Amino acid sequence: MPDEKIAVVTGGNKGIGFGICRSLASQGIRTILTARDVAKGEIAKEQLKQEGLEIIFHPLDVTDENSIDSLASFSAREFGKLDILINNAAIRKDAGMMGLDVPVEIVREMMETNLYGPLMLCQALAPLLKKSAAGRIVNVSSGMGSLAGMGGGSPAYRITKTALNAMTKVLASEFRGTGVLVNCCHPGWVRTDMGGRGASKSIDEGADTPVWLALLSKDGPTGGYFQDRKPMPW
Repeated sequence: MPDEKIAVVTGGNKGIGFGICRSLASQGIRTILTARDVAKGEIAKEQLKQEGLEIIFHPLDVTDENSIDSLASFSAREFGKLDILINNAAIRKDAGMMGLDVPVEIVREMMETNLYGPLMLCQALAPLLKKSAAGRIVNVSSGMGSLAGMGGGSPAYRITKTALNAMTKVLASEFRGTGVLVNCCHPGWVRTDMGGRGASKSIDEGADTPVWLALLSKDGPTGGYFQDRKPMPW
């Protein structure tokens, strides 16, 4: 159906990404759940299917250009456009570390997933997003990437998320006039593998702002940084 919206969600097999896939699919959006681990991606797809939701799974390693190109080719072949890209996949391997002792190798590895991957996806999928009547890019960032509230600890995670915020501003400017809106958000402290069991928000609550940004009207904001659907300081 030509009016059907198509969405790609990275890191969709668990946590916030899984909640985003559930929310989008429940609203009738054809959702492509992506994950690096094929087995885990298929399990997530079946879990959502058992809830009565139509989900497509496609493997994706955001650090692998060939994997990204495969997803782009699949999306072009099957749908000819893309309406929503949610860059959710991220890693954090520096918990408890400080800027003066974090191994640079860990910083590099986290940059590959948390920044370079989203950038390569935006580059590869831009032609399809521009074919949409309402293209939307949502980068799932973190409050730890806010320079306004920057502190110590978890330096690589903070740096990668700050860089993702900067990328959001750059692309929002470059997409201006195309109908593609680009925003980033802090989902809050969510009960995921990364957030821990003591976090204050459920997965569905964490998914709320990313989904809201994915479904903005054409006069919605672009180049913004949001938490709980409200602007937050950079």
